[in-house]
Amino acid sequence: MAAAPVSVPRMKLGSQGLEVSAQGLGCMGMSAWYGPAKPEADMIKLVHHAIAAGVTFLDTSDVYGPHTNETLLGKALQGGVREKVELATKFGVSFTHGKREIRGDPAYVRASCEGSLRRLGVDFIDLYYQHRIDKTVPIEVTIGELKKLVAEGKIKYIGLSEASASTIRRAHAVHPITAVQLEWSLWSRDAEEDLIPTCRELGIGIVAYSPLGRGFFSSGPKLVDSLSDQDLRKHIPRFQPENVEKNAQIFERVNAMATRKGCTPSQLALAWVHRQGNDVCPIPGTTKFENFIQNLGALSVKLTPDEVAELESYAAAGEVAGDRYPQIANTWKDSETPPLSSSWKSG
Repeated sequence: MAAAPVSVPRMKLGSQGLEVSAQGLGCMGMSAWYGPAKPEADMIKLVHHAIAAGVTFLDTSDVYGPHTNETLLGKALQGGVREKVELATKFGVSFTHGKREIRGDPAYVRASCEGSLRRLGVDFIDLYYQHRIDKTVPIEVTIGELKKLVAEGKIKYIGLSEASASTIRRAHAVHPITAVQLEWSLWSRDAEEDLIPTCRELGIGIVAYSPLGRGFFSSGPKLVDSLSDQDLRKHIPRFQPENVEKNAQIFERVNAMATRKGCTPSQLALAWVHRQGNDVCPIPGTTKFENFIQNLGALSVKLTPDEVAELESYAAAGEVAGDRYPQIANTWKDSETPPLSSSWKSG
């Protein structure tokens, strides 16, 4: 197994001045979506351990729980810890009376920001993302309100998540976008066609969520057997029985290469993401100390161009069975927001 490096490198995320640890920590699973919430005290210890190890870029959202993950981080950041981290959270997905709603109207943007500041117990948010794009509100209107929040000092940098290339361009024209968060892993590579080149053209940093395929490249198909009924992955097409058998072959090949290289399959898969460029910051999530340490070890796994190409061939287009989200969640995908018209005033 590759040993964890002594220190985690730092990187510039985007071209607006934000500096973060070269690997972040996704905090969602501590509180939501991947089974029952984990013991609060244990998760606070894990966050503190991560920061001490040099992983200072922490990722959350108001929808995780909802709200409970931000509250957890708020407790973890007390006592002078806040000054040591780069804090990212998100808005845009609302659950009202059990109904999911995507919102980007100015009043909602501002109320969401105020709520996150309160739960996190901070004066400002380092990186504030629009989690999903509201297709009923021109992106210029949403970004216009975020621009005001930057001017007021409540947020430092603006990000987008799961946005289309055209939306990214339109948003960036209103106010510089610092980072775009997207799913990027060995088996989720559709962003490479349009989104990644757009970000690079505009000098926007790339934050890769689920870089371990939602745990698949850690445990392989046996992961499916351990999922609780409260786990989102139970409903993801790639984890369904009809697809797991085919996807298991991908894991077996990755695992075989990892054995040859003397590392774990998760370290190999994470090292592949790191190898994509110095503008890419993966944010693997975990709730276990041993997995966190293992993920850090990915930073010391070196890949040759031939190894990168071989890895990519294992999960090439057509090799992966099943979509990355259930069909109902496909409505989250941003194809385009409506054009700005006289009926919308961002000023």
